[in-house]
Amino acid sequence: MKPSKDSHRKAKAQTDQPHAGPAGFSLLELLAALTVFLIVSSAAFGLFTQHQTLFNQEQNLAALNIGLRNAMSQLQTDVVNAGTGFYVGANIPDWPVGVTLVNNVAGASCYDAATKTYTATCFDRLNIIATDANTPPVHPEDIGTNCVSTTSSILFTEPGTGLTAAQTAALFHTGDQLLLVKSDGSQMTTTVLTSDGQVSGNKIQLQHNPTGADGTNDSLNDPLGISTNLNNKLGTSFCLNDWVLKLSPITYLVDTTDPVNPKLVRSQGGVNSVVSEQIIGFKLGATLWNIASGTSGN
Repeated sequence: MKPSKDSHRKAKAQTDQPHAGPAGFSLLELLAALTVFLIVSSAAFGLFTQHQTLFNQEQNLAALNIGLRNAMSQLQTDVVNAGTGFYVGANIPDWPVGVTLVNNVAGASCYDAATKTYTATCFDRLNIIATDANTPPVHPEDIGTNCVSTTSSILFTEPGTGLTAAQTAALFHTGDQLLLVKSDGSQMTTTVLTSDGQVSGNKIQLQHNPTGADGTNDSLNDPLGISTNLNNKLGTSFCLNDWVLKLSPITYLVDTTDPVNPKLVRSQGGVNSVVSEQIIGFKLGATLWNIASGTSGN
């Protein structure tokens, strides 16, 4: 049979069509896609960088908050226990002081805004009054009398319970701060030893800086601020039933050795531990002032 004209035209049309190659992008399309990709990527990386900075700030703030909470918890625990351990093995109903505050006047030299540095005058000091757990309380007893006077440069005490005079004397050293307290807590004062304890007969001889006639001291002879205020139930005469206590206070202060990054430090027995960094303020004030006794805190 002779092919028709229609079939001949279809065959010719199929023969005239070009051979289709593999699909792909032209160079112009590729450049356009790369341009869009770079724009989107740049925006994405910009957002990532911005959020990374915010994330780092949030992490730093979280770490700072945790550090401050831990520091406050430690400080709160110490303040709650202030005054405990005053009278080891002694039943005395009222101790005269638990904490003292040493306030500094900041003044113009406190903070340098240009260098962002701080000095020690920017910050206050908190003293938690506690006794040395390794030194038992002793009774004052002068030679030939029952009472001692802190206005004298030497006082005598009995040996500690269960200790010899030599063992007791070995517990007292130059620079130790002592607290003398009436048995009922009605009066107190404090002294700083100027030499190690010595044995005198069957008693312990303690040489110290004498107090004023009213039981007061200056800040050099009383760095804890116990007897620098006349209102603090001070006295000078302490007798056989009263107590001599060696102090080992806990002190919170700001270390400005690095003036750019002050640190809150907890100090006891010569051991310093940093409880919080990046401190820019540590100012204290008594929330309760006992007018009758003139002491703040516990």
